[in-house]
Amino acid sequence: MKTTKLLAFLLTMTTIVTVAVGCTADKTTKEAAAEPKNRLEAIIERGYIEVATEPYFAPYEFIDPSKKGNEQYVGSDIKLAQYIADELGVELHIVPLEFSAVLSSITEKKYDLAISALSYTPARAQAMNMSKGYYFAEGGDGHGLLIRAEDAQNIKSAEDVADKVIVAQSGSLQELYVNEQIPKYKEFKRVSSTTDGFLMVQEKKADVCATSIPTAQLYIEANKDSGLMVVDSFEFYVDEKTSGTRIGIPLGEEELTDKINEIIDEVVNDGTFEQWHTEYTKYSKELGL
Repeated sequence: MKTTKLLAFLLTMTTIVTVAVGCTADKTTKEAAAEPKNRLEAIIERGYIEVATEPYFAPYEFIDPSKKGNEQYVGSDIKLAQYIADELGVELHIVPLEFSAVLSSITEKKYDLAISALSYTPARAQAMNMSKGYYFAEGGDGHGLLIRAEDAQNIKSAEDVADKVIVAQSGSLQELYVNEQIPKYKEFKRVSSTTDGFLMVQEKKADVCATSIPTAQLYIEANKDSGLMVVDSFEFYVDEKTSGTRIGIPLGEEELTDKINEIIDEVVNDGTFEQWHTEYTKYSKELGL
């Protein structure tokens, strides 16, 4: 009798455990199915995209002091970011950071995109997915040296920097160019923004700033009493295969990369980004940037 009761009890417990395990497994399967499979799906599901940028590089990204909140961030890159958000049907959240933090935030997969006038480098390509190029300045990307006009006769080539203090934005393509194409210098200083580099040269805390030539020209035009100029006879070598401004995407996010490249094709092929760039070049001049 006791054996029969014990057997019945064990059979009942086995049934309960089996049902519980089945329910748990079913719940786990449903939860797994509900979870986004990749970052693109996650962005669409949450309803917003987070874009990291360093907003001090006109005309790509800069701040309009007359505006507040997300509206204060403007530029051709910001227009591109908004266009991407609109195409995905989500809100745009701009995350302003120092340039080195923009890069690390993507390699650490903290944010969805880095749209901050990024250029291709082998190191970046290993640490993140990089989109197709979406802006190509005339004659290449145009990277050179900004100096004080009073030094025009003394600094005409890379070799003339041998006894000079040179500065570049930390983590930038220009930093790479200095390391690869300036054979010798007295000291190499890194700063968080290109504008800081311009000011260092202007204030005689450095002699030369490695920079994007269009950005330097914008600064000189907006600050006519700066006493600065771009060296006419020198330009860094840029490999055409890796030229062009790009978007940084967390490594391995192929679905998001494909979608971003699709959107880039749209705005490049119909000239939309070129129009934005022209528009915001004028805009930044009007603000005196």
